[in-house]
Amino acid sequence: MATHTSFERGLMILSAIAEAGDTTVESVALELGIPVSTTYRYFHQLKAHGFVQEDSGIYRPGHALLALSGRHLTQSHLAEVGTAVLKGIVDAVGETAVLVIRVGTQAMCLRRAEPDKAIKYTFAVNELLPLTAGAGPRTLLAWAPADVVRQVLGGSLPRYTDNSPSAEQIQLSLAQIRANGWVVSRGELDPGAVSVAVPVMLDGEAVCALNVAGPESRCGSRSWLNSTLNSMNEAAENLAASLGSLASRRTTREVSDDARNSA
Repeated sequence: MATHTSFERGLMILSAIAEAGDTTVESVALELGIPVSTTYRYFHQLKAHGFVQEDSGIYRPGHALLALSGRHLTQSHLAEVGTAVLKGIVDAVGETAVLVIRVGTQAMCLRRAEPDKAIKYTFAVNELLPLTAGAGPRTLLAWAPADVVRQVLGGSLPRYTDNSPSAEQIQLSLAQIRANGWVVSRGELDPGAVSVAVPVMLDGEAVCALNVAGPESRCGSRSWLNSTLNSMNEAAENLAASLGSLASRRTTREVSDDARNSA
């Protein structure tokens, strides 16, 4: 069995945390073949330096690890421009629009925009959502790493309504979601609600999902779905282009910095 230096073990643990999103000390120790007591010491140091954050024994990437991976900058950009993108969708379709990101094994509403209507469906900003129900979360699950999918679908799933899908139904739907490029949810989280979501893709990864939701009385027709998808796909393409430009500028700066440092 190969031995690893302390530095190598630290890198392996960081990589495991970044890949898993949400994990435990025991899971990482088992995956890497490192004693649990040793893994705990690494996690303690990583937490102290901001590389991981902990919530009741569940660990996820901290701000320092997100910054290293570029995800922190991406999420900051999404938060900055997200409201304007969503308002454009609301103006076009007349229903609530939210921008959803994946945080480990959950989804989170990062930004939202609402129409001036009495009946509407929405989520609170920073509200955590299951990846197993609702159009936006299930879109993110379809492009999540395989180990995240296994973790999410491996246990008993909460049922919010009679339409909440089972683990088997979700597993069978993931390939079709990736092929279609969109998801429709009917009453999976709230009875009488319809939602549709599309991913925002960057380098083969769904960095977020755009989600529109409203009552079935207004959003149940095929014509509404088609026109809404057209507006959402246009917004997703524009947002992806903005993120690609941000990544390109970051790469250019890094190359320039390397050139100056080697001069």
